[in-house]
Amino acid sequence: MSNMAMEAARLIDMLPEADQTFAFEFIKKLVRAWDPDYTKVTPDESQQIEEAEKSGFIDEEDIDWDNLSKYAD
Repeated sequence: MSNMAMEAARLIDMLPEADQTFAFEFIKKLVRAWDPDYTKVTPDESQQIEEAEKSGFIDEEDIDWDNLSKYAD
């Protein structure tokens, strides 16, 4: 979690419960407006995806689940 996100969480935690709920719902609206289908990735997620793809990542659809022994070292 980024420092900014942790600071936001700390600040929200200081609010009364009703205001915490309001802040949470507002943040959800912001995220949904930014990515209504939850398909965008953050810069950190993009980097993690790139690292996974370069590391020998195998797509689930490419795995022969009936013959997993062929993937053993």
